[in-house]
Amino acid sequence: MSRRFKIPRKTEQKTFQRYFPLILMFAFSSLFAQPATSLRACNQSAKSQAELNTCASQEATRAEHELHRVYNQLLAKASAQSEAIEEIKSAEKSWLNYRDAYLDAMYPATDKQAAYGTIYPMEASLLRARVTRLHISDLKKMLENYDGNK
Repeated sequence: MSRRFKIPRKTEQKTFQRYFPLILMFAFSSLFAQPATSLRACNQSAKSQAELNTCASQEATRAEHELHRVYNQLLAKASAQSEAIEEIKSAEKSWLNYRDAYLDAMYPATDKQAAYGTIYPMEASLLRARVTRLHISDLKKMLENYDGNK
């Protein structure tokens, strides 16, 4: 009787398990690691940590503006359904609370500057921008649900 499927040996399974997270990281790297062109340009011209902190803060602000734009589009698309509007607003409020709690959990020290150093403002701003951009992609998916439902 011939075997159609090769059963992996334990060493092959361990190798796969070892490299699987790395494979996933590369597969999703475009989603997580694409800094905006303006951030890249700003970082290249920055000459101090304070200037890098400013670049990161500007990136977080750009992400916030995009979030508000997409959120308002979503509210406009769902405007015919009052119960949907209430749910969307409630979900957004919950997400904002989550985002703030997530950032606090990532940097839990009370005196953040003393604990994390001068790089903290840059790191926190970049994390805020990344988390916001992930949420923007979720809102865009939700927006697709309302495209034909007006």
